[in-house]
Amino acid sequence: MKNIVILISGRGSNMQAIVRAARNEQWPCRIAAVISNRADAEGLQFAAQHGIPAEVVVSKDFATRDAFDAALQAVIDRFAPDLVVLAGFMRILTPKFVEHYAGRMLNIHPSLLPSFPGLATHRQALAAGVKVHGATVHFVTAELDHGPIVAQAAVPVLPGDTEDALAERILVEEHKIYPQSVRWFVEGRLSIDNGLVSIADEPQLA
Repeated sequence: MKNIVILISGRGSNMQAIVRAARNEQWPCRIAAVISNRADAEGLQFAAQHGIPAEVVVSKDFATRDAFDAALQAVIDRFAPDLVVLAGFMRILTPKFVEHYAGRMLNIHPSLLPSFPGLATHRQALAAGVKVHGATVHFVTAELDHGPIVAQAAVPVLPGDTEDALAERILVEEHKIYPQSVRWFVEGRLSIDNGLVSIADEPQLA
């Protein structure tokens, strides 16, 4: 049984999708804790309602990123995680923290990386006039919104699309590819070689 710790900053809709999938599909894992950097994060209530330990490490209580990351790491490591999942965790993590969880920390980003890293991805996509947008699950590295890609989902950009409309359609896809990616990790099916992710037992193109 693998231990999963999920980090959130808000409602944690991807966290909820992962928790539900893990239980409904009976993954060989335990959602060991949900941790937020904000005490008012709505997702903490969901965790408590589902019997998952919910912890808070308030980022604004720390003078530096290093101090916050050290405190956060101490709380995470109490739960002996095999995997740390960033689910709308709105903090830029220090290289030291990222290195500590190298190869066992996943993130989801609302764009088809490497396009549109950082914030306001939907605004960036609409401004660029792209015809396809989407979301990416990737292993976390020290470089923001980079790292080996596990899965992507694409949606068409429609005439008249707004940021909110685009975000809503992409979120539906996020709730599919993030649980699937976490399940692959739990089942030991993911491997990284030269910065590329392989998924065991995936059908191969002829």
